[in-house]
Amino acid sequence: MPAQPDRAVVSALQDRVRSLEGGRNHERRVLPFGVRDIDSRLPGGGLALGALHEVAGGGNGAVDGAAAALFAAGIAARTVGKVLWCVSQQDLFAPAIAQAGLSPDRVIYVEAGDDKSVLACFEEGLRHVGLGAVVAEVARLPMTASRRLQLAAETSGGIGIAIRRCRRQSDATDFGQPTASVTRWRVSVMPSKPLPVPGVGRARWQLELIRCRGGESADFEVEACDAKGRLAVPSAVVNRSSEKEIGRRIIAA
Repeated sequence: MPAQPDRAVVSALQDRVRSLEGGRNHERRVLPFGVRDIDSRLPGGGLALGALHEVAGGGNGAVDGAAAALFAAGIAARTVGKVLWCVSQQDLFAPAIAQAGLSPDRVIYVEAGDDKSVLACFEEGLRHVGLGAVVAEVARLPMTASRRLQLAAETSGGIGIAIRRCRRQSDATDFGQPTASVTRWRVSVMPSKPLPVPGVGRARWQLELIRCRGGESADFEVEACDAKGRLAVPSAVVNRSSEKEIGRRIIAA
């Protein structure tokens, strides 16, 4: 069985390649989620800054699509500075992203006519050093465009989040095509947290890390972003016994 490559060595080589390609050599920085199970799976212990990331809903429905937008809003909420949010349709519900921690007075909305225009605004925003994050909703993300976006993020040190919105079945297929993004996430809605009294508890998501440069894929059951943009691990999951522990108990019995 071949030996696994050292992640530190791979990361250093990737930085070297970027510098040779002409990108500015920023100190590698990350934005931790504050959830140990997630951060431990990401190189550096968090979501890479100076990088492009992709998010999509787990299904083609509006509910999972909205969850993907809220996940992106929670990430942007934990950055410092204004957030540029590029859309092609006026269907973003601002009060919802405010509940995910992203205050309306921090968001600059750009409405473009189509995906091509959205991508142009996305790239221009990523080249601006003063923004905390740049978010763009697009159906398709060609490899060439993603490379330009990744380079722009590396140049400014900012974080770019592409929300892949599926407007037709072919768009969902396109999400599986290779891009230059550093991570790729998929968010699916799960039943909300049960309450001891009638009502609706905190929303829960199935969060899938389906691509991570320098890392491995993984999936997590989490509670949705709170008013500060932070995720949480449900208490039932935290207290759940591991398979090895259960096996030891069975043997001991």
